[in-house]
Amino acid sequence: MTEAADPAAFEEVRARMASGEPYLASDPALRPYRKRCEDLLDRFNATALGDQGERDRILRALLGDVRPGVRVMPRFLCEFGFFIEIGERSRINFDAVLLDCAPITIGADVRMGPRCQLYTANHPHAPDLRRGMWESARPITVEDGAWLGGGVIVLPGVTIGAETVVGAGSVVTKDLPPHVVAVGNPARVVRDLA
Repeated sequence: MTEAADPAAFEEVRARMASGEPYLASDPALRPYRKRCEDLLDRFNATALGDQGERDRILRALLGDVRPGVRVMPRFLCEFGFFIEIGERSRINFDAVLLDCAPITIGADVRMGPRCQLYTANHPHAPDLRRGMWESARPITVEDGAWLGGGVIVLPGVTIGAETVVGAGSVVTKDLPPHVVAVGNPARVVRDLA
């Protein structure tokens, strides 16, 4: 990290982020961790597609937990990395954005199509608070075996149940149960999976 980190101040802000309490997005304690993430993302996204070994090493340095068999395609973007966990054999296709201001937990055997976006951050409706850079965050969970089609957007606090399929372009605003197909904006369950 190029900027000096203050671990105690960082842990205080990180705890607020993880618990859903308001925090300052511009808090100086976060800057070194954002910079670290940016540097690792630049390296990851510049690595040749065929150099899976190097990309795996960078991912393991960047993210909180990466299980065996995970494959993430570039261009991959996140804000911090440390809040992201990806389970065994999961695949994240091109141009994913995981805004990890709170934990993002992706289970085993999950498939995410191109340009999926998972947003944990939320901004206050009051303009003065937004201008002041206040925000809060809520975790996102994608359970084992779920499949998110291309361009799916998942909003803060959402859990997508195991084996659930979310149709391309859907916006998931509320929890989805396991073993269903959901589509639309906002995403609605259209059928159960047999």
